[in-house]
Amino acid sequence: MLQSDPNYFQTIDQKSSAEFSDRGSKFIGIAAPVNSIDAFKLFLSEVKKEHPKASHHCFAYRIGGDGLVFRASDAGEPAGSAGRPILGQIDSKGLTDVAVIVVRYFGGTLLGVPGLINAYKTAAGLALQLTPVVRKQVEIKYELQFDYTVTNEVLKAIRRFNCNILEQELQLFSVYKIGIPRIHEQECVRMLGEIRGISCKKMGEA
Repeated sequence: MLQSDPNYFQTIDQKSSAEFSDRGSKFIGIAAPVNSIDAFKLFLSEVKKEHPKASHHCFAYRIGGDGLVFRASDAGEPAGSAGRPILGQIDSKGLTDVAVIVVRYFGGTLLGVPGLINAYKTAAGLALQLTPVVRKQVEIKYELQFDYTVTNEVLKAIRRFNCNILEQELQLFSVYKIGIPRIHEQECVRMLGEIRGISCKKMGEA
C-alpha cells in the first residue's frame, strides 16, 4: 500500500453500506472504521447478528498508520474470489484503519469465480464510495509513568503536541498510554523527558 506522506494516512470515520445483485444473489457491502483487530472482531460479530441467515460473511481489513496489519477472508467462497477483491478496493483508495464485510445471500445460481470476484469487488467499492475519506496523523504509541504531582506538566506536553490519551490510570503513581503524532514525536518525547521522575517508553519495546 502506497503512502505518499509517512506522517499521515487516509481512512474513513463512519460506517456505510451498499447492495449489489447478480443472478438472484444479493451482496451487501458494509464498510467501517476499525483501529484494532479487536475492533474488527466486534464489527464482524455485529454484522453476523444483523444477517444471521446470510450464506457468507466475507471480509478484508487493513489496520495501522503504516497499514502493515491486514487480512482477507473468503469465508467459504472459492479461494481468492472474495477476500482479495475486497482488500483490493480498500487498497485502491489508499485506506487503512478500515474494514469491509460483504454479506452474501445466495440466490440459487452459481456465479463462478469471475462472477464472484466482480460481485465482491463491486459491493465493497460501492460501500467505500458512500463514506468520505479523511486524513489523519500517524501516531506512535508510548507509555508514560509518573508521580501525580507532575500531572499538569505531562498534560501540558500532551496538549501542546496534540497527542491522544488512549488509556489512563490515575493514582499516586499514574500510567498513561498515549499516541504521539509521528511528525512531533522527537519534540514531544524530549519535552516529556524533561519532567522530573517520568518514565517515557515506546510501546512494544522491551
